[in-house]
Amino acid sequence: MQIIIENLLTQAQVKDFRSKLAQAPWLDGSASAGGIAAQVKQNRQLDERSEASVELGNIIIRAISQHPSFISAALPDKIYPPKFNAYASGETYGYHVDGALMQMPGTAQTMRTDLSSTLFLSEADEYEGGELEIHTQYGLQTVKLNAGDLVLYPSTSLHQVRPVTSGERIASFFWIQSLVRDQQQRETLYELDQSVQALTRALGADHQEISRLSGIYHNLLRRWACPS
Repeated sequence: MQIIIENLLTQAQVKDFRSKLAQAPWLDGSASAGGIAAQVKQNRQLDERSEASVELGNIIIRAISQHPSFISAALPDKIYPPKFNAYASGETYGYHVDGALMQMPGTAQTMRTDLSSTLFLSEADEYEGGELEIHTQYGLQTVKLNAGDLVLYPSTSLHQVRPVTSGERIASFFWIQSLVRDQQQRETLYELDQSVQALTRALGADHQEISRLSGIYHNLLRRWACPS
């Protein structure tokens, strides 16, 4: 399941992000990739220990933590602190699958990567190429969003960032360990929650069938959730 969340960041926030990222320390992105991924990764990555990375990452965490669509789709248990990357002419990140387990920075905790996210910080018309291509059960999906928009997709997906041929593509990316490990169960809960929300708007929160469906949702969540 692929979820697009528009306007996660306001245009004012995007402008502030871009200003701070322009002055921040960028490193060779291939240094942070492991195994086969290091051989297909050609980009730049912000030093995750830098002041800008920590400050802007915390803003993103606050934004997603308050966004109902993100919460509904991801059911987050752990969120890896957001990172930032940049692609200029000729830079790319070939096909790969994200690592299954990652150590949370500054801790001894390990998290499982159930979902991957990309938050676009460049407008779609600022660069050519640079599309995020994701192989899904429904076929190849191509994603190129406006600044401030986010895409959420399963970390099990084979994906790539196509070569940027002109301009510059700047984005943030991060991973989520969900309370519900199974992808199909997570999708079922998301679809059910969306139906509950739509029916609530149409029928009112006090309708008997809304209460019944909401009860089903929470009983399934109770059965399938596995908090760390």
